Amino acid sequence: MPEIVDNKQIFTLREVAESIRRTLAQRYTSLFWVKAEMNKLNHYGHSGHCYPDLVQKEAGKVVAQMRAIIWAADFKRIESALQRVTGETLREGSGLLLQVAIQFDPNHGLSLLIKDIDPVFSLGELEKEKNESIQRLMSQGVFHLNKQQPMPLLPKRLAVISVESSKGYADFMLLLGSSKKGYNIEHMLFPSLLQGEKAARQIENQLLRIKKVAHHFDAVAIIRGGGGEIGLAAFNDYQLAHTVCAFPIPVITGIGHATNLTVTEMVAHTNAITPSELAGIILARFDAFSQSLEEAGSALANAAKLLSVNKEYIKYQQLKLQSIATFQFQASQKLLLGEAGKLSQAAFAGLQHATRKLGETTLQQRFLVHEQLKKEKIKLDGFLLLMQRKPLTAVAENTSRLESLERMVGMLNPEKVLKRGYSISYHDGKVLFGTEQLSEGAVVSTKLGRGSFMSKVIKKENEN
Repeated sequence: MPEIVDNKQIFTLREVAESIRRTLAQRYTSLFWVKAEMNKLNHYGHSGHCYPDLVQKEAGKVVAQMRAIIWAADFKRIESALQRVTGETLREGSGLLLQVAIQFDPNHGLSLLIKDIDPVFSLGELEKEKNESIQRLMSQGVFHLNKQQPMPLLPKRLAVISVESSKGYADFMLLLGSSKKGYNIEHMLFPSLLQGEKAARQIENQLLRIKKVAHHFDAVAIIRGGGGEIGLAAFNDYQLAHTVCAFPIPVITGIGHATNLTVTEMVAHTNAITPSELAGIILARFDAFSQSLEEAGSALANAAKLLSVNKEYIKYQQLKLQSIATFQFQASQKLLLGEAGKLSQAAFAGLQHATRKLGETTLQQRFLVHEQLKKEKIKLDGFLLLMQRKPLTAVAENTSRLESLERMVGMLNPEKVLKRGYSISYHDGKVLFGTEQLSEGAVVSTKLGRGSFMSKVIKKENEN
């Protein structure tokens, strides 16, 4: 009971606390639903109890906050129901619809006793967060950025983000090493949680580690096996998805679920339903390249065989052509020798004919000279008779004229004409008087003062 001091009614702190407790108990007699964000989970594993901090935010600012309690039995039941419906567990930063009772303890103050959570509301909140992440990435123009990174022809060096004990990781590595062709695919594990409230930050931190040495890798594989849809909220995290978008090398995912792609899968360069399927996609690139090499090898082998056959054929054709050429050469040589013999005989016959003609001409010239001399002698005899009647001077003049005439007659001698550098040319046994008697290619025999020769007409010039 309060005491009265100096006309003042004074209560103890416990009395005030008890009054508040009774008032709240009378006012809030039943459970009711509250929408809030779980700021901190504060789960204690040794007891199983949970003491969340609940907040309400407007425009990013906290406008209300309150402590809450989830007893171990309720926490276990709520977690099971939440996982069954949403695939998620209670995590910090999630929006929740809570069924609560107001509880006031004189020692611990006011708190909300959480009795249940509406998982359908949580599912909607998760989808809302997912859509908000997609819209932000789209508006920033980075949503398709990683898909534009060139994938190496053979992604041989992989940075793998997974849990080392994960079955999906084991299946992934087993398949990569199971190829009968023995592909040498190197990998380095960057261990990380893949579900739960800390998963998104751990995966992002490992991506940032890999980014510092990205030049050592061809791609990053995020591997998570089993679990169906459970624990996928981390892959809808905006900051994680943004890091994947802006990553400098391709990010490929196999996080083991069949429906409703997460944001990280949407923005990744390549995504597969399971780790095994992702391993198959990688191996398919190696198989395709290997097949191309085999086909190229077969083509080269066939080309080598064809080249060998062509070489033999070419060699055969060379020998054949050489034989034909030798035969043609020998035949042409025989023909040439025959034609040369004929030409030599014709030239010799022409020379003999020309010689005979020259002899005949010489005899003819001698006869003409002799006849001329006879005529001149007759004239001379006539002159002698005249000389008997003329003075001695007349005799001397006639004698001089006679001598001059004899010299002229001597000069007309063909032998002497030839010796003075003149020549006589014959064609077909006839003396040539002009080029009109000749045609190009004609053979001409020429008589000189000393000897004779044969020539062939290359070009002729007619004198007008």
